[in-house]
Amino acid sequence: MKKNKIGILGGSFDPAHKGHLAISKEAAKKFRLKKIIWAITKKNPFKKKSNLSLLARVQYCEKIVKKMKFIEIKFLEKKIKSNKTIDLINYFTKNKKNEIYFLMGADNLINFHKWHKWKIISQKCNIIVFDRYGYKKKSLNSKTYKSLNRDKLKFINFNKVNISSSQLRKI
Repeated sequence: MKKNKIGILGGSFDPAHKGHLAISKEAAKKFRLKKIIWAITKKNPFKKKSNLSLLARVQYCEKIVKKMKFIEIKFLEKKIKSNKTIDLINYFTKNKKNEIYFLMGADNLINFHKWHKWKIISQKCNIIVFDRYGYKKKSLNSKTYKSLNRDKLKFINFNKVNISSSQLRKI
């Protein structure tokens, strides 16, 4: 059975930026992904609050990916009744034809072991980690990187886009 290779990039996208686009394009090309879903969360559980409203973030994402037909913007928390990554992964893996590639920056890998059911997430999908400026050493020394199967976790050395949502909010 041929699998639908789907990438998921989750986050608050507060705001979305060219780094999100760059890793989406790279993942689509490198892993031959049929589509990438930007799964927008209402609130990142590790941050105090979002600066922009959910609606403003969704609209901005839709605007910057307009020409990227392989990227879909989704807010699924009401539908899946959760903001947990494991529930998002379970939603997409219900369809046995889907093969999921969960995309993240190296900064997220450092604390991935604190995520709800992180080991189960790593069993249900491929985790693709993109290097981010200043995070490589810490992420490669992380509990998560040291304990996960390299078949399911890929660290991508990447021509980094040196920008982050928190830097953009300061502008």
